[in-house]
Amino acid sequence: MFAVIKTGGRQYRVVPEDVLEVGKIEGEVGSIVQLGEVLVLGGDTPTLGAPTVAGATVAAEVLDHKRGPKVIAFKKRRRKNSKRKRGYRDEITVLRITEILADGKKPTVGPRPKRAKAETAPAADAAE
Repeated sequence: MFAVIKTGGRQYRVVPEDVLEVGKIEGEVGSIVQLGEVLVLGGDTPTLGAPTVAGATVAAEVLDHKRGPKVIAFKKRRRKNSKRKRGYRDEITVLRITEILADGKKPTVGPRPKRAKAETAPAADAAE
């Protein structure tokens, strides 16, 4: 099953376990957010929204908040001794799609537990 969602003025085709970068969304890292603007629910019998599918949501886990690549807008007017340089970086939220829900259901899958880092033994024996 897939869904087409709209967030941040862009549309994304998503399936469960997809990881995607979208414009900044409010939510703590590790929490589950619901995206309510579902335009299409696909599968055996696709459902098209007019403009959205009623009662359909997509549940996603917030993995990270970060900043996108640097974009530089440079303008120069030749022979006028005039130039302007301006740059910015977009705020991005990284999401993992956990479930596609229809008929007003609530998410059943919670956030994944964080992996514990493998502890390395101190190299005390090597120093002797």
